[in-house]
Amino acid sequence: MPSLEHKVYLGLGSNLGNRLANLLFAIELLPGRAERISSIYESKPWGFDPQSLFLNLVLHFKTLLSPPNLLSEAKTIEKRLGRKPGFRNGPRPMDIDILFYDEETIVTENLILPHPRIEERAFVLLPLCEIAPDLIHPVRKKSIQELTTKVNKEGVWVWHMK
Repeated sequence: MPSLEHKVYLGLGSNLGNRLANLLFAIELLPGRAERISSIYESKPWGFDPQSLFLNLVLHFKTLLSPPNLLSEAKTIEKRLGRKPGFRNGPRPMDIDILFYDEETIVTENLILPHPRIEERAFVLLPLCEIAPDLIHPVRKKSIQELTTKVNKEGVWVWHMK
């Protein structure tokens, strides 16, 4: 009998409050099981500069939830950790992006999978490549490792607690 669990890759980021605690608490709240978690990366803000540095990680996650239900849970966790409505790419205590859901491609008003800007974002590709270099992007038909070689890595580095 096939497994009902879905293989998901999530990107988490935080640049307000206790960034590390926000990431760890979000992982705890996720509805499923973390299989692999990348190192934590620190990055300059993307899309809107005058704000604090982000901490980011990617995790390979197994869940029973459908993509819309997982998105709803992610938004609930973001709110629980203090995210308030704001502007695109603005500062936030928690941001959870569904990067990949099985090998599905989905385009709806609220959700596009795979995440449409993965290949532009070193803060996503570097941690994703760390845990899943051979994962094939179902639309681009390239491995994460291949996509990582082409992205501008400036402003993204492995984070070391001070």
